[in-house]
Amino acid sequence: MNDRYDAGHGGDHGEQQYEIVGYDEYGRPVYQQVPPQRAPQQQYDPYAQQGYGYDPYATGGQQQPAQPSYDPYGQGAQQGGGAGTAYDPYGRAAASGRQPRVTEQTAYIPQQGGQPGQAEGPRTGRDGGPAGAERSGGDERPYQTTQFAFVEEPDADSEDVIDWLNFTENRTERREEAKRRARSRLVALVVVLALVAVGGVGYLWYAGKLPGVGGSETAKGTTIAASAQNRDVIVVHLHNTSGGGTSTALLVDNTTTKQGTTVLIPNSLALTADDGTTTTLAKSVDDDGSSGTLDALDTVLGTDIEGTWRLDTPYLQNLVDLVGNIEVDTNVSVPDPTAKKKGTAPLVAKGKDQTLSGKTAVAYATYRASGEAQNAQLERFGQVMQGVLRKMSSDAGAATTTVQTLAQILDPSLTDKDLGTFLAKLADLAKSGDYKTALLPVGQDGTLSAEASASVVKDVLGGKAKSPDKDAAVSVSVQNASGTKDNTEKARVVLLNGGFTFLDGGTPAGTQTATKVLYAEAADKENATEVAKTLGLSTSAVTKGTVSASADVAVILGQDYKPSSS
Repeated sequence: MNDRYDAGHGGDHGEQQYEIVGYDEYGRPVYQQVPPQRAPQQQYDPYAQQGYGYDPYATGGQQQPAQPSYDPYGQGAQQGGGAGTAYDPYGRAAASGRQPRVTEQTAYIPQQGGQPGQAEGPRTGRDGGPAGAERSGGDERPYQTTQFAFVEEPDADSEDVIDWLNFTENRTERREEAKRRARSRLVALVVVLALVAVGGVGYLWYAGKLPGVGGSETAKGTTIAASAQNRDVIVVHLHNTSGGGTSTALLVDNTTTKQGTTVLIPNSLALTADDGTTTTLAKSVDDDGSSGTLDALDTVLGTDIEGTWRLDTPYLQNLVDLVGNIEVDTNVSVPDPTAKKKGTAPLVAKGKDQTLSGKTAVAYATYRASGEAQNAQLERFGQVMQGVLRKMSSDAGAATTTVQTLAQILDPSLTDKDLGTFLAKLADLAKSGDYKTALLPVGQDGTLSAEASASVVKDVLGGKAKSPDKDAAVSVSVQNASGTKDNTEKARVVLLNGGFTFLDGGTPAGTQTATKVLYAEAADKENATEVAKTLGLSTSAVTKGTVSASADVAVILGQDYKPSSS
């Protein structure tokens, strides 16, 4: 094996030397070959001293013996077997005999790895000299470039390390992110619970349901606080086109409690007409129509009725037939008005779960037995309405189609779509069992008692019921039996100017000769006397008799009544 740092074989080659010519980009020294010197050529040294070559200042011009040249690697050869010693810059004595020579002829820059086909250059030592200069003796094996692993060389294990570091870092970040999300959710939950608690307390306070905070039942003469619940309300007037008379009910959809209710309103309820006079519900429906009655009901009940549905009996019959009959627990047997013989089966039988068609439903809803109060018939009408709602479609579109099929001319305040959507909501409540029927309690005088009406007016309607005013004007019901239609209006003007409240008692079937002023209670006799004087009548016309529940005094105008005399 040829070692590039060994001297040439045979001694016939000159000794090769290297010198540093620079450094490469890695900071390693770059060498080039120094041409060999021919021995025994003398070196000129103008400063040479005695015994080291030529001395120009030597006396006698004598020539000094030639000395060996400077060898920076300590490999100077002795000429002719002399005993001279070469200079070794590393402090080592040169070995005697022939020294090895380097065979390369060109400079070489060491690389990280040898290239195929290229000769390897000399290795350098720590100080930039040949690597072999640091060793004593020439038998040690020099270093090879393949023995060194450089940082720049790729390492397969480094990818695994990087992947593990990335995995560890991502896992830590995920844990921290999970903790942050948990904290955020906890804070949001606490905020929501706090808002719900505050809202609940606020609602209870507003509704007066907090212990020790809410208002109690009010005494006579004060108003009852309205509920904070939301309600949709429409009024229904059933007109009996064959037998006469009307029946009125409020359909209520409580959107807060999801409760539906039919509130039945007796015809004796006292209302205030547009001209300020007092009238009854039945009279208002006949005279003032839907608009005037709606406003009067809002005033008395403290509600906000959204529309009026006039339902004549023929339309009720068609409605029942459209929904496919209804089932009602009837409380009375309704005779067939067309029956000519006694013992004929009733048109509507009494009992539970009676199936009613359109015709029988109308007969049951309008039936009032002899001697029965109007409230009994009103409750039957409520049963029929609830039965219709149970069979009505809960779909707004289908319910609207049913309403349009009736071909009614509705009140301008209520369109087909509005009525259909409203009935669909009530139908859903009726099918789920969240529907009931309530009767509005009306006093004998037609007014609402705050205590008696609280359960309906406050709880169901969310309105305000007022107790009767102690100082209210005396109400006078006037019936015109004189045969002269204008006498009613003339009497009304006289009574209003006298400070009384006028109630239209209607017109009886026949006439009456003498005018009468009636009172029912002894406490009202004095008021009756004042009424007679105001109308220009004799006090002999005042007598005790029957007076309607909504009036304090009743007047029956006879043929002897002369308005001009009043």
